[in-house]
Amino acid sequence: MTPRFLLLITFFFSCFQIEASQPFHIYSPSSKENTLWIVKATPRGERLDLQLATKVDLEFPGRVITAHPSKPLLYVTATGGDPGKVPGAAVYLTEDGSYRKHQKISFNDGACYLSLDNENRHLLGVSYGNGRLNVYPLDDQGIPGKAITTVDEGKREAHCVLLPPDGRNIYIPYVKGNLALLQYAYDGKTGRITPLEPKDAKPPLGSGPRHMAYHPTLPMVYFSNEQGIGLSSYRREANGQLKVEQDISILPPGMSKIGLSASDLLITPDGKYLFAGLRGHRQEFDRISRYRVLEDGKAEFLGLTEADKIPWGLTLSPDGKFLLVSATVGASLSAYRISPDGGLKKVASLAWDPRMSDLIAR
Repeated sequence: MTPRFLLLITFFFSCFQIEASQPFHIYSPSSKENTLWIVKATPRGERLDLQLATKVDLEFPGRVITAHPSKPLLYVTATGGDPGKVPGAAVYLTEDGSYRKHQKISFNDGACYLSLDNENRHLLGVSYGNGRLNVYPLDDQGIPGKAITTVDEGKREAHCVLLPPDGRNIYIPYVKGNLALLQYAYDGKTGRITPLEPKDAKPPLGSGPRHMAYHPTLPMVYFSNEQGIGLSSYRREANGQLKVEQDISILPPGMSKIGLSASDLLITPDGKYLFAGLRGHRQEFDRISRYRVLEDGKAEFLGLTEADKIPWGLTLSPDGKFLLVSATVGASLSAYRISPDGGLKKVASLAWDPRMSDLIAR
């Protein structure tokens, strides 16, 4: 092996190390302090260093957050408030992810979930309190205007709105006594929503689909089951209809579901693994459930990893190597290194305010 070749290897390895160790930021609103926490995360080999960078005074109790995919812009909302006057904010970031400024905005309803459509024309929000779905048009700067579409099915406890890779449908899961999985066609140019027939995909009794994740290449949709304590897998047909293929229960034999509920769900960018939160409200059983995605798109349960009290929100580091988890009672942000076989190893933790739940990283 020549010295020149060794030098090239060293150079490329150094470049990889520099790229792999790029810091990023984690953003989460605190309803206790009416602030937005911005945490700087710096990879150090297999570990992650978490440090508070700043707190932004939002002057309202934000709980839910999402990010514009192409602009340095975040959206924060409260979960409730006066109709048409629910407080929110558009937060502008610098190119390196630091805080620049924010402006107040008002939403039609409180939201438990926010997301953007695939063309970044509209911001969508769904309310747990009244179950309504709102579609807000975005201007050239990415600022939402008044809702142009509102869907009210007369059901409470809606929990998620997230579009599939092709952007042609919207699926709204309802939990608990309002159990349903409603299906719509979506026009991303106009924000118009049209019910499919049948409108309800009829999730299994007792499942309670809460949050969802789409496979990046296969026509599969996955839901964390809030009441069923597990995972449901659905195949998405060409007409947009969802057909249930799995209803996986993950608790040890004989263990009661009472006092337990599932929370957030996400899939790794390569579509290989799924992770979901499991909250031990009245049992000491707070976990992250892990699944492998098989070639046919179905999921295989891998096991449970211990978490701080009431794991609520999940997100991935920009490189997909770390799972980040908020714990609302444990009042912590935790980072787990994702192993090649889908295992999780806790590598960092940061104390923050109780009840902080939703979080994103970029």
